[in-house]
Amino acid sequence: MYQKFLSTNSNNNEIGQVVQFGDNVAWISGLWYANVGELVVFLPEKKITGMVFTLQVDLTGVVVFNQWNKIRQNTKVAHFQELVSVPVGDALCGRVVDALGNTIDNQEDLVYSHIKAVEVKAPGIVSRQKVNQPLQTGILAIDSMFPIGRGQRELIIGDRQMGKTTIAVDTILNQYNLIGSYNYDVYSIYVAIGQRRSAVAHLVSKLKSKHAFSNTIVVAATASDSASLQYLAPYTGCTIGEYFRDEGKHSLIVYDDLSKHAVAYRQISLLLNRPPGREAYPGDVFYLHSRLLERSAKLHDNLKGGSLTALPVIETQAGDVSGYIPTNVISITDGQIFLDSDLFYSNVLPAISIGLSVSRIGSAAQTPLMKTLANTLKLNLAFFKEIEAFTMMDSELDSFTAELLEDGQKLVELIKQKPYDPLSAEMQVVLIYTWTSKWIKYVHLNQIQEFKSYFLNKLKEVVFTYAAQDILKVDLKKKVLSNRAQNWVRETLISFLKSKLI
Repeated sequence: MYQKFLSTNSNNNEIGQVVQFGDNVAWISGLWYANVGELVVFLPEKKITGMVFTLQVDLTGVVVFNQWNKIRQNTKVAHFQELVSVPVGDALCGRVVDALGNTIDNQEDLVYSHIKAVEVKAPGIVSRQKVNQPLQTGILAIDSMFPIGRGQRELIIGDRQMGKTTIAVDTILNQYNLIGSYNYDVYSIYVAIGQRRSAVAHLVSKLKSKHAFSNTIVVAATASDSASLQYLAPYTGCTIGEYFRDEGKHSLIVYDDLSKHAVAYRQISLLLNRPPGREAYPGDVFYLHSRLLERSAKLHDNLKGGSLTALPVIETQAGDVSGYIPTNVISITDGQIFLDSDLFYSNVLPAISIGLSVSRIGSAAQTPLMKTLANTLKLNLAFFKEIEAFTMMDSELDSFTAELLEDGQKLVELIKQKPYDPLSAEMQVVLIYTWTSKWIKYVHLNQIQEFKSYFLNKLKEVVFTYAAQDILKVDLKKKVLSNRAQNWVRETLISFLKSKLI
């Protein structure tokens, strides 16, 4: 992909030679005009590339991206005074690429028309506008209580195997549903950092099985790849997403996960003799993630009004959100979705903690109807948690407390959601209405899941069947659910209760 730079007769070229090499790191002499982030190519094969990473008085530290085992001492190196760049564009949709933008999905080679530098300056304040347009995740608990706006950076944080990737995948699946049903233009980029190849293959297979891969790009730097590729992968994915943003479209990027990204950066830095700081991480590890996540933005209408929304993922150890890397990323992002292990093992899925999760954009990224129906949802759940903790020490409850406890338990059951089954915004608001209207009090606690399945199946028939669309009309721009929709909810509930009596 760097063929345009490979003519070593250009006046801009600078030739150095390798002094020392090993572990994907090479020390090179003779590159007097090199800058950090620029491309170098190892001669004579011209297929081995690297990036200038650190500068000393007489040596240049370079991280090598590929085939570093073929490098020998005194190998010639060409420096072109060009930043490392990757291909971008619509041709990448539905493809799996590595951190350099090369296809790795055993399909035909990529034909690209644009390349962009992986390291660019984030948009300034004047170039941005207020985040107020919702990015629907399809997850009821998030869209109702911790809404995400287009251009926002919302952290997904929790212990290993708590469902962090599942939330990200559900959000990607929901963007396809939006494109298919409502003609929205959200493109998804999933960046896999340090994962097993089998896990990436499984994710791609899941997206294809749900017919959601046509508007998705997967950037994979797996555990078998070098630390240099794992370091570069998030910036590559961000550059691809920025192309859609700058074209006036909307894109979503998932970094899964930045904990492994920080480890890869630490590994490279220590090999290049950078002094370690707190917990053996280099002192500029905060800048590593801040300059990446700050590139997510909702651009001003004068700049076509596109957006890039980021969902970084961080893995914690035993729920410790005060660790060095988690604390760094929390301070950079606009909120976090914290997954609680106690909820997970209690089979409350998704296991989203009400107390530790927050969205600093808040209701500004919600539709008026969702804002009206869900304005007390988080407060009621928090109140229920307090009552539940209090009543665990008391076996005898008065009727009022018992009723509050049962209402909270029903609400918890209502917001439970199966993985890989996102709900549209219309379906979410109608489902929440069953609780806010108190109609759900007629359903027994152990029948909530059965009722929810029955209710959603009926709702899907109405929403997605053209002949029945007039039965239920949900206008998300209004603050109140229509009388027609309210009547439909009541009739569906009565129908369910009658079926249980029979």
